Amino acid sequence: MEKAFGKTPLLLCLWSIFMQFSRMSGLAINELLYFRVISPEDIRYIFSAAPAKDFGGQFRSSYDEIFLVPADPADGCSALTNGEIIQGQIILVERGGCSFVQKARHAEEAGGKAVLIADNAVDNDSQYLDMVTDGSTTRPSIPALFLLGRDGMMIRRSLQRQALPWAVISIPVNVSSLASFPLNQPPWTVW
Repeated sequence: MEKAFGKTPLLLCLWSIFMQFSRMSGLAINELLYFRVISPEDIRYIFSAAPAKDFGGQFRSSYDEIFLVPADPADGCSALTNGEIIQGQIILVERGGCSFVQKARHAEEAGGKAVLIADNAVDNDSQYLDMVTDGSTTRPSIPALFLLGRDGMMIRRSLQRQALPWAVISIPVNVSSLASFPLNQPPWTVW
């Protein structure tokens, strides 16, 4: 490894972090999708999320500023009642109560562009789950992404603390095109 990277300690450290992440999550770094929170300021980081394995669509557009709106009900297991503010936005739901497919279908029916499903294990800051179909024949076509529990909790907590109805995000973000490292990732998450 020293021959490939020279003797630069920073590069060795970065390679070590990448390898640790790959072993912990089972995912390669290019299998994740990234988004940046623009506002509120206290969570202005780049987050990673894992796309669903066998349902949901892909991002066909890049959104420089779009709202990330928490679902009501939070678990997204029934028709969403805050449809007026989630129409055309990204919807944040919590894991649990029903299948990933049902959550994504409810988000799509409410007019969401995509759904981020945050793990309900709020201490999870490294383990991505494979979101797979539940066997139903009707599958959602919007992108569905799995978000680490700690990331979801910190986003919801910030919005609640500031009484905000949504966060403003950019999605997807091409992290390989960002000029500087370290990326502005959440301080509670190891990449």
